[in-house]
Amino acid sequence: MIDLVTFIPRAVVQGIPLLYGCTGEILTEKSGNLNLGIPGVMYVGAISGVIGSFFYEQSCGGNVNGFLAIAIPMLCCLIGSLLMGLLYCFLTVTLRANQNVTGLAMTTFGVGFGNFFGGSLIKLSGSEVPSIALSATSSYFSKSLPFAGKFGAFGKLFLSYGFLAYLAIIIAIVCSYVMKRTRVGLHLRAVGESPNTADAAGINVIRYKYVSTCLGCMIAGLGGLYYVMDYACGVWSNDAFGDRGWLAIALVIFTIWRPNLGIFSSILFGGLYILYLYIPTGMDHMELKEIYKMIPYVVTLIVLILTSMRNKRENQPPASLGLGYFREER
Repeated sequence: MIDLVTFIPRAVVQGIPLLYGCTGEILTEKSGNLNLGIPGVMYVGAISGVIGSFFYEQSCGGNVNGFLAIAIPMLCCLIGSLLMGLLYCFLTVTLRANQNVTGLAMTTFGVGFGNFFGGSLIKLSGSEVPSIALSATSSYFSKSLPFAGKFGAFGKLFLSYGFLAYLAIIIAIVCSYVMKRTRVGLHLRAVGESPNTADAAGINVIRYKYVSTCLGCMIAGLGGLYYVMDYACGVWSNDAFGDRGWLAIALVIFTIWRPNLGIFSSILFGGLYILYLYIPTGMDHMELKEIYKMIPYVVTLIVLILTSMRNKRENQPPASLGLGYFREER
């Protein structure tokens, strides 16, 4: 039997990067932009935070200020992710490049960017292993609530996470509220469904596409920062992200473009991602673990099939998703 008190917190920790990426991509796709560069954005956000943290630790000589230890990596992460969002918008909205090709190119660029600067930092640190540890600053990201241990299983299940985990949930709830209950959300959905009609109604389509995509990239970048600073305890090593960025994109479909559903879906996928660690196989059946590792991807395929069979319009993607907007054709 799986010990749920141990399993669920690990599933949450695994799912938080997916939640950040999923929320950011939903916000982007609601404007009609399909950003397949989310894995690269998360990578750039992570390495940007690592760069800020590394040089801050080097400059302060171990006397780390708690506020700066959090503020500097987060600011660097948000700036790096914002630049990726601006690059994507410039190519797809202003220059009208193909969104699919641009997104894939940005993923390749983001991973290469992260590996290049990550390798450079490893050389600067003089580490004997291909990784660097930013334990001084990461300890502030992974701090849980001080009274969590007093509540037993409840504290471990709900109060034992770093602040970025709770921030991810708050951002998802706020995004869901804004998109459903506010005029800004109504305009955003109108741009994603029919930019021609929205433009004719006086909505600035270009502005909404730029702002939503850039905000989405900044949110996704925080997922990369969380992975390094909280989940990995400040340890950066090249190509350590795996395929979490792609799973985050798959979650967008799984949640039918609703950030609030992403909270539970990301935890579910996080649990599926580590389920193989909790299924006893024995030494004679170690190869079965490789099959169990396929579970989240099999679930993703099933979800894609079921989604394609849905007939309700509210469960479908925005009508103009992935299509460039040409005002002259209005």
